Amino acid sequence: MAAAATLRLTIPLAFYGHPLTSSLRFPATKSIGKETSSFGTVKMAATVGSDPETTSSTSRVIDSHLHVWASPQEAVTYPYFPGQEPTLTGDVEFLLKNMGDARVDGALIVQPINHKFDHSLVTSVLKKYPSKFVGCCLANPAEDGSGIKELESLVLESNYRAVRFNPYLWPSGQKMTNAVGKAMFSKAGELGVPVGFMCMKGLDLHIAEIEELCTEFPNTTVLLDHAGFCKVPENGEAKDTYSQLMELSRFPQQVYVKFSALFRISRTGFPYQDLTPLLSQVVSNFGANRVMWGSDFPFVVLECGYKEAKEAVTIIAKQASLSSSDMDWIMGKTLMQLFPGQWVLP
Repeated sequence: MAAAATLRLTIPLAFYGHPLTSSLRFPATKSIGKETSSFGTVKMAATVGSDPETTSSTSRVIDSHLHVWASPQEAVTYPYFPGQEPTLTGDVEFLLKNMGDARVDGALIVQPINHKFDHSLVTSVLKKYPSKFVGCCLANPAEDGSGIKELESLVLESNYRAVRFNPYLWPSGQKMTNAVGKAMFSKAGELGVPVGFMCMKGLDLHIAEIEELCTEFPNTTVLLDHAGFCKVPENGEAKDTYSQLMELSRFPQQVYVKFSALFRISRTGFPYQDLTPLLSQVVSNFGANRVMWGSDFPFVVLECGYKEAKEAVTIIAKQASLSSSDMDWIMGKTLMQLFPGQWVLP
């Protein structure tokens, strides 16, 4: 599906929604000019043409990371979790309009914190649009272990085919490697559903847990949300975290990277070209078939726009000299490979 790589000269809005709650607002990162890094851009053997298309005409574009929540009217039936009432529009009709405008064919819906462990709203969307969406449920790390049964039920009875581990929902002082966390991670592997890690406060804080889980349970697939929240490094500490991300590629066919929510990991504004070294090295280390694009709708709408989030990847990929085959994987084939039979080409 073709998509023109048009650069829209806009200034990012001053605020965006926090990934844990859309009721909070934080200042957007200001542009600091041209990004410098000791990590050089890794050139791929094949190059994109002078006017690259995002994907080939036979490929589907699949968004690996977005959220939906109830509209104010729907909230009567699907209430928000207390204190997590959204301030952004994030209902499915608004999503479908944005996807249509951007020519995105399908998506993985990640359960939002706005509904916390009540999956009824997302479940209703999955049932209404079974050929367009699959679900990523939110792991409930309750100490009584009830979340393990909840996970199994959501996977077997609804169209949930992934689960998100949010380490900040674990009981105070406990890690994702506690007994409940290991049981859920193991169960995910048994069920054949990937586990997504949301390391909002830094990959370095959770890398040991992720490595331990991957080593102990090699049959469980892992998705790193938003590239582990790693930015292209400016200092020694950032370089260490950046290296930790790349070193996770040593888990072959187990760890995948979401090149998603670019506005959260870029130090500049749209089209986020400072992320070129990051995409280049992720593809070089993991392979394009373990990398996937994601928008982080609806938060991205106030940043650069949904369609522009897709266009940004094309611009970055051209700068990184990625091949059209690489882009086919990043823009949809990787996710289609993880969830076979979901978005079948006609």
